[in-house]
Amino acid sequence: MLIWLLSASGGIKVNHPKMSNDVVVLVAVVILIGLFSLQHCGTDKVGWLFAPIVLLWFLLIGAIGALNIWKYDSSVLKAFYPIYIYRYFRRRKRDSWISLGGILLSITGTEALFADLCHFPVLAIQISFTLIVFPCLLLAYTGQAAYIIHHNGHVSDAFYRSIPDGVYWPMFIVATAAAIVASQATISATFSIIKQAHALGCFPRVKVVHTSKNFLGQIYIPDINWVLMILCIAVTVGFKNQSQIGNAYGTAVVIVMVVTTFLMIPIMLLVWRSHWILVSIFTTLSLSVELPYLSAVLFKIDQGGWVPLVIAAAFLVVMYVWHYCTVKRYELEVHSRVSMAWMLGLGPSLGLVRVPGIGFVYTELASGVPHIFSHFITNLPAIHSVVVFICIKYLPVYTVPLEERFLVKRIGPKSFHMFRCVTRYGYKDLHKKDDDFEKMLFDSLSLFVRLESMMEGYSDSDENSLQATQVTDKSIALTAARENGNWQTSNTTSDELEFLNRCKEAGVVHILGNTIVRARRNSGIVNKIAVDYIYAFLRRVCRENSVIFNVPHESLLNVGQMFYV
Repeated sequence: MLIWLLSASGGIKVNHPKMSNDVVVLVAVVILIGLFSLQHCGTDKVGWLFAPIVLLWFLLIGAIGALNIWKYDSSVLKAFYPIYIYRYFRRRKRDSWISLGGILLSITGTEALFADLCHFPVLAIQISFTLIVFPCLLLAYTGQAAYIIHHNGHVSDAFYRSIPDGVYWPMFIVATAAAIVASQATISATFSIIKQAHALGCFPRVKVVHTSKNFLGQIYIPDINWVLMILCIAVTVGFKNQSQIGNAYGTAVVIVMVVTTFLMIPIMLLVWRSHWILVSIFTTLSLSVELPYLSAVLFKIDQGGWVPLVIAAAFLVVMYVWHYCTVKRYELEVHSRVSMAWMLGLGPSLGLVRVPGIGFVYTELASGVPHIFSHFITNLPAIHSVVVFICIKYLPVYTVPLEERFLVKRIGPKSFHMFRCVTRYGYKDLHKKDDDFEKMLFDSLSLFVRLESMMEGYSDSDENSLQATQVTDKSIALTAARENGNWQTSNTTSDELEFLNRCKEAGVVHILGNTIVRARRNSGIVNKIAVDYIYAFLRRVCRENSVIFNVPHESLLNVGQMFYV
């Protein structure tokens, strides 16, 4: 993905006949800085320009190609005859095979269309590729071939020299704009991939900003944005050579094509449940085209093709180590969570000193009592009078209404005063903007206590009806109960509500677990390096839970615990 971006951004950095190479590099760097600086605005504000620019670009290169064919040599159309492919390979043998790596560059860039599959329907991309992209590319490269036949000395910069003088600078502007559009599409695709990897637990926690309320896929990740900008500028300035960037680009694209083909096999077998004969035909046809190109670009590894391999290896190590340690840590937390039997064995007071106040214990577990709680009370035999285990979940919807944001249930007997609250947010809901988070959560607790008391006085049929209503909207349940004359607060409920109010006035403390993962002493050297150094470094540089949850520092209590993997 990064190499796609490098080549798309460096699309104007070629052997320009009217600009020096240093000037072209400077222009490319300025464009890169401006492009990455505007990412926080979102693509929806300027996205309406993308389609006209790309359409104009393809129509222009197609028209110029057709003009060159008519003007210089129409016999170049014979190149579509397959016999010339055989003659070419027979005549030049090994050199012709190596040249496939350069031939591949004639089709690279078009795969950027598929980077936007999450934003456009598949049919729209198929129609645009078949009716516009493919014919215009054929005309463009065939026209350049016709031009080169009569201008053998212009091979290195045939594209710009084949443009008529009357439309040269307008064409240069459109080419630059098209390179920017291609870069923007690839940047957006990079953000989407990082977000999906983060959702799967394969990437460190980063800040994700949703720039559109209508499209879930339009996001902005500041950390990744600036890392990409630095890498792109470094490669652009470091190479200063179109062929090396092209080799890096070609290597990345071919490897992506081969990997995609192999990944399609389990998709067709397990998801689409296609017949094995169809899977075999697809795999054979795809690899028969891709493997020759892959073997050709392997000769370009020492000429710039090593760049995508190094970058891919670095990201592979980061993602694998993060996923491995995250899964191990979660499995240990699930395995070591406290059972309800152990909680009941502590007695009405939990065997602890219950100090006034409310304790919010943040956990990733949606069920059970987390190990952080037992670790805390083991080392400090005191806990707040009211304990609420908070599990925050993010849903793939724009927003979650306030009346549906908090799902509360009781843990253990009423005398424990322990609750679990699953807090749900949409992708546009920001926890850090919940200035009244504590108040809203406390109101949900009070509402739950009232509903619980009301349900105890209902018959089974009424209770089932009330539960069904409660799931839809708690406020409707309260209204229905009042209208039926069944709204009565028992003395026990009044006492518990008064108790909750006293605890709220005493103060709220946010308790977060600071889990440290270490490798076992008998672990191998690779495991120790991955866990004790790479994962530890990633944990230090990624966003902390206290920042994500927007916990005020004056009421924050970190509980340290260590797991060995």
